[in-house]
Amino acid sequence: MPGENHEASALTVEEFLHDAAVDSTDIEVFLNALSRLAVHNLSHLDEELLCGITLLRHKKAGTVASSSERAQRVDEIQYDYADGPCLRAAREGELVHVAEVRDDARWPEYRPRVIEEGIRSILGVPIPIDSGDSAALNLYSNESGRFDEGAIESAQQYARQASRALSLAVRLARHRDAEADLEAALESRTTVALAIGIIMGQNRCSQEEAFALLRSASSRRNIKLRDLAADLVSSADPSSEGTHFDR
Repeated sequence: MPGENHEASALTVEEFLHDAAVDSTDIEVFLNALSRLAVHNLSHLDEELLCGITLLRHKKAGTVASSSERAQRVDEIQYDYADGPCLRAAREGELVHVAEVRDDARWPEYRPRVIEEGIRSILGVPIPIDSGDSAALNLYSNESGRFDEGAIESAQQYARQASRALSLAVRLARHRDAEADLEAALESRTTVALAIGIIMGQNRCSQEEAFALLRSASSRRNIKLRDLAADLVSSADPSSEGTHFDR
């Protein structure tokens, strides 16, 4: 039955995206797979849509993925103006449809540059994420009026299918970020401890006095404490006096 085939196809897409989210070590890798699959599923046989994915993460820089170099070039135009149909879809969580770019006056600076790229219609579809972040599926076509009701419904359905996997990818990325931050913090603490030990040996002072010297030098030289400590550790040479922080 058609319904059964449709459900099986949808399940296949969701399973593929779930596996891609788990297997990707970088969220950009997953987003690129997501955009390429969207082109495969949503394009007509005689055309190829351009697709981008916008991900706006809480307290993180936005991430952009694209299905091709041209898609990336078109998608990034809106970032020059910090606004556009797809950024708005991501920020406001509402569908944004531009049936004919030449007739749409919402983004007067953005519009001529998109027209120069040969784009005639645009669809920005929000992708729900349960993490508090926001995302959108960005579709571009050389054809005016390309996104009719059927195309919009298909794009929204794809966004719903992608939602759960994207939420998982974001959670995994946040976990990896936390691990990286912890590793960096531990490495920084180790480097500072080593630097303090070097200063104690150079000046025959206490740990507190050595830390005060390191902090004073950091402030005086306008260098971050961990960076100054790393420089001191890397330049330490047992055969010479090395770098000193005198009292």
